[in-house]
Amino acid sequence: MKNQFKKILKIFFPIFIGILFIYLSIKETTLDERKLIIYNILNSNYQFILLSIILGIMSHLSRAYRWLFLLNSMGYKPKLYNSILSIFIAYLSNLAIPRSGEIARASVMHQYEGIPFEKGFGTIIAERTIDLIMLFIILTCSLFLNYELLASTFNLQNMSFSNLIIIFLFVSILVLCLYFIIGRLNKNLSKKIAKFFIGLKEGLIAIFKMQKKIEYVFHTIFIWIMYLAMFYVIKWTLIETYSLTFEAILLGFVFGAISLSASNGGIGIYPYSVSLVLISYGISKEPSIAFGWIIWSSQTLMVLVLGSLSFFILPLINKKNFL
Repeated sequence: MKNQFKKILKIFFPIFIGILFIYLSIKETTLDERKLIIYNILNSNYQFILLSIILGIMSHLSRAYRWLFLLNSMGYKPKLYNSILSIFIAYLSNLAIPRSGEIARASVMHQYEGIPFEKGFGTIIAERTIDLIMLFIILTCSLFLNYELLASTFNLQNMSFSNLIIIFLFVSILVLCLYFIIGRLNKNLSKKIAKFFIGLKEGLIAIFKMQKKIEYVFHTIFIWIMYLAMFYVIKWTLIETYSLTFEAILLGFVFGAISLSASNGGIGIYPYSVSLVLISYGISKEPSIAFGWIIWSSQTLMVLVLGSLSFFILPLINKKNFL
């Protein structure tokens, strides 16, 4: 009964978070403002929205190709199209249940390529670790470039940037320590942590063993450049956001990226978080909220379409393997 409750909570709590932030967005705007937000969205420049979608697709294709380097180093030779389809299925799965995409990816490759689930999952965890490092680098750059704004917002004028980074690292280490302490006290959680690090270990070993390290680094950088680019080009969809600086875009990107894990695909909280950053840079409320919903909706629509198609294409394209 307890485990069933946890499963239900994992599914519905993120949905609740998304609905809560949608409610906050509605509550903090008048009817006229909401009409103006919808007007901004409907009259945005769709050419740049399409460009943003294309850039997003390119990042996903690069991620699928990059994954092959890790799998090849472990002795597996999966087909590129299966890797691509598994990526889109993973993103679609995350829209339904947060963080379920890793399981979906490993399951697809196990079923259609015969790669043991634990090994495939381990490479995905290692991949996520690398991406987390990239996000941390971008976060640090964003804190540096936007330090004056953040300092004035949070009354940190007397604190140096280096001290801010030290505090951030200290809090991060403290959270990890608490997580491990709780894991020690909770046997089930302790097993999950141990299984996570076993998979992570195998994935990291695969990274060090693989021959195409330079290509892996190239694709990692390319993926994150595409992420930033698909966010950046949205500034040209609305006249009011033309003047946004790179610093503002970078901070909005970081806030949005962090918020993605809070609800199903960032629904509600992603547009809200991005709009707060743009408002702090002097962009009026209506185009700021419209900007957030445009970038979120366009990328979500892309995942819904390509992820759904992947579900149908995957068994068809691999049909001969089962004959």
